[in-house]
Amino acid sequence: MRRREFITLLCGAAVVWPLAAHAQQPEQMRRIGVLMNRAADDPEGQARLAAFQQALQQLDWSDGRNVRIDTRWGEDDVDRERRAAAELVALAPDIIFASGTLSVAALQKVSRTVPIVFVGVTDPVGAGVVDSLARPGGNVTGFMIYEYSFGGKRLELLKQIAPSVTRVAVLRDPANPAGSAEFAAIQAVAQSLSVQVSPVDSRRDAGEIERAITAFARSPNGGLILTPNAAAVSVNRDLIITLAAQHKLPAAYPFRYMVAGGGLMSYAPDVVDQCRRAAGYVDRILKGEKPADLPVQAPTKYELVINLKTAKALGLTVPPSLLTSADEVIE
Repeated sequence: MRRREFITLLCGAAVVWPLAAHAQQPEQMRRIGVLMNRAADDPEGQARLAAFQQALQQLDWSDGRNVRIDTRWGEDDVDRERRAAAELVALAPDIIFASGTLSVAALQKVSRTVPIVFVGVTDPVGAGVVDSLARPGGNVTGFMIYEYSFGGKRLELLKQIAPSVTRVAVLRDPANPAGSAEFAAIQAVAQSLSVQVSPVDSRRDAGEIERAITAFARSPNGGLILTPNAAAVSVNRDLIITLAAQHKLPAAYPFRYMVAGGGLMSYAPDVVDQCRRAAGYVDRILKGEKPADLPVQAPTKYELVINLKTAKALGLTVPPSLLTSADEVIE
């Protein structure tokens, strides 16, 4: 080989080798923390997490390839949420996906810098999670579950299905600020419906909840409304559905899956769908956008779900107008 050809070949290889080595570099591994406000074995919590992860995969974020996902389950218990939040922040994630008001509140006490995308938060402005819906400010944005005013809408729907109801117990979690605020919204419309409402603080103690509902049911014409808090929604939902049936109490629930499990009716957004949409915000933040610039999104549609079998067991006839307007009727 001539000297000039050898030098040309050597120089060409020197250019190719760095390019080839660069092309073979592994993708940057990003880290996503996940704080779910459910128990690890809760089917609804698993469905929400699966929806989030599937949406991430569709956006080309694959766990183990270019992203690592660390998940903790807070169970909407204040102490568990705080421990889980501290553990996740200690892992130095690039971003955290959080479900529920208590999860976000726990994370904000640990860090005001790690980006957070939430779902399932009621009135994030009133809860102090963001500065405003349009311009969240800070390190947090996401998808609100509904405004407090929709608690009054559930009372209106309950009254339409069960006109004889004149007393309603509102089950709320005293540790969750959303419960108290929603009770105030329900109370604001109760007088116009000739309904007396009273709060029932539903903590995690099953015996406490059973005693409270049993005592309330001793007087006639009663009904129940559940606010979206842990003790009522995740930890003791089966017990509450059973007690409502046992004491013939028409009840309005905050999520569809509780109606599928035997509850009378629900009026709520699809939180599983919100988890899918949240993956889009996570993707945008990982690619450089800031939570402060991404507006908090409100649900665009609320779904009315009615369980006709439960209505029949309670001796109720659902008005045809409600059946027509319902998004789903379970028979």
